[in-house]
Amino acid sequence: MRDEDAARQSAERMAMMLTDWGFPRMPARVLMVAMTADEELLTAADIGERLGVSPAAVSGAVRYLIQLRMLDREPLPGSRRDVYRLPQEAWYEVSALKGALYKILAGMADDTVQSLGEETAGGRRMANMRDYFLFIEGEMPKLLERWRKHKADNGLD
Repeated sequence: MRDEDAARQSAERMAMMLTDWGFPRMPARVLMVAMTADEELLTAADIGERLGVSPAAVSGAVRYLIQLRMLDREPLPGSRRDVYRLPQEAWYEVSALKGALYKILAGMADDTVQSLGEETAGGRRMANMRDYFLFIEGEMPKLLERWRKHKADNGLD
């Protein structure tokens, strides 16, 4: 049986952890509401009620999450309001977006290496950073493919 108070506290703790890692606070809270909801579709009013904030306070958070592909917006039939749902592959989408970020960071680090010189201490540190991000960028597609296979093999779809 669902324990609403425990579920709410757990979702808030996870949102705080995401915030500690640099995720904006309100989007983290909204994401955890969507993740822990039994309903597939939530309105801004639903989300705001669960968080104890106004639907207007939810607005910026849902825009942020939509931009990251962590939330989808759909029109509510017969209404001017929208509803929000988690995409089927939300974590995959964010991981795929991060893959592009790794390539950009590697390129920027390489530019810095070129300006410092790879023989300098700073240049060596930046080259290490570049090489790390190139490695991660190259491994991400393989990791995501392994995740899809794991889900299929274990009936997690």
